[in-house]
Amino acid sequence: MPILALDLGGTKLSSSLFDEQGNVILRKSILLDGRQGSAVGDLMVQTVHDYQKANGPFHAIGVAVPGISNVRTQRVWAPNIPGWDDYPLHEQLSQASGVHVTVDNDRACSILGECWQGHSKNCNDAIFLAVGTGIGAGILSGGNIVRGAHDIAGAIGWMALDRPYQRKYKSVGCFEYYASGDGIARLAAEMLQQKKNYNGRLRKEITAHEVFTAYADGDIVANEVIQACITFWGMAAANLVSLFNPEKIIFGGGVFGPATPFIPKIKEEALQWAQPLSIRQVDFTSSALGSDAVLYGAAYLAINQKT
Repeated sequence: MPILALDLGGTKLSSSLFDEQGNVILRKSILLDGRQGSAVGDLMVQTVHDYQKANGPFHAIGVAVPGISNVRTQRVWAPNIPGWDDYPLHEQLSQASGVHVTVDNDRACSILGECWQGHSKNCNDAIFLAVGTGIGAGILSGGNIVRGAHDIAGAIGWMALDRPYQRKYKSVGCFEYYASGDGIARLAAEMLQQKKNYNGRLRKEITAHEVFTAYADGDIVANEVIQACITFWGMAAANLVSLFNPEKIIFGGGVFGPATPFIPKIKEEALQWAQPLSIRQVDFTSSALGSDAVLYGAAYLAINQKT
């Protein structure tokens, strides 16, 4: 029987049926449309019931969440979902579905997906550096996911990559403030305030997509923003290489995407900062699975932990 994978993001719920060889049988996506608290859990339950009704039974469910899945309490903290400070998602889905449910964070699922069906097959030491609305890292070390004492490991948006500390870093961290999808737009807006004679295409209310488009057109501010982000991404990757000595660092998330062509420059930056032997032995690459890496990882969890 197939496996159901659910990927909960800050704005949408993606889902897919997989067979046990990793082939996608069916794929769906639905917007959260402002749902909060238990309404999001109810949407996930309804999605499970819809699959069961239309496609018959499945073995197990794997779920990826954008935050912290506490292994001990089996509850979820998801800052982008209002009301999910200590949400009983595992209990709710288990009772509603009648099958085994495994819940994990999207960082861990990303690297597990790549290890199963992507660019880190047969790797025991690899890191998925996810850059989207926020920034996180799924870290595989010695064949095991690095979780930390309280399941928070990989929250690298809080990497300290600049000084002095500024209060604006408090909510998302220094690295994420500048070099996430939202950070690219923030940084561009800050630079625009400093340009008195700028006559390019960017305006104060902009998106990361517009920055990448302006960069391709030779915009001066967009070029400064992207160069700054390349530096931040390279410094962060260098720190990860020095700490974990991985075989591969895989760049994914919505920003990579349009930032994929910059990976060679990111490694050039990392070469300046990282442990010199380790950095020359690691492969920098883009995700083989793109935005589906999290779903593949959630399916892998379900396949390998079903009862």
